[in-house]
Amino acid sequence: MNVTPDQISSANKAGVEMILGIANTQFAAFERLSALNFNATKAAFEAGVRQTKALLGAKDVQELVSLNSAAAQPNLENAISYSRSVYELATQTQSEVNKLIESQAAEFNRNMVTFLDKVSKTAPAGSDVAVAAVKSALAAANSAYDSIAKVAKQATEMAEANFTAATNVAKEAKKKAA
Repeated sequence: MNVTPDQISSANKAGVEMILGIANTQFAAFERLSALNFNATKAAFEAGVRQTKALLGAKDVQELVSLNSAAAQPNLENAISYSRSVYELATQTQSEVNKLIESQAAEFNRNMVTFLDKVSKTAPAGSDVAVAAVKSALAAANSAYDSIAKVAKQATEMAEANFTAATNVAKEAKKKAA
């Protein structure tokens, strides 16, 4: 069985489309992260200006200490919120990239199985062992990929749980300090 130029072109096109999909996903994530960073920086600057003005208006040391203590709580909340937003952005982007890769891998596997079936029909006698070995290797690779994907998903879920727990601890500490 011969591979036709159309098959090569189709495979190349699919590869380029996957790369472009990943690139577009990454650019969109970078754009969202840039906007998040800009807004966080702007908010921090504005809060700093307000805090400075308030400190300059303090009448005594006790009021100065009180103003500094009052500023700590919103700063902690903003830091937690920012960290949460960055984490959610990273998780969402990773999920989108994984979907692209998984769909491309599934398409590759379907094409490979179809190709191997065609090869096995036209292959000389005795080559069925080689075709079976390639199919077996493909099945083993798919199984390994599935196992790795499951482990990665479990690790992501564990990281999410740890992040949520850390956020809750920080919020509780903030409430106790207030």
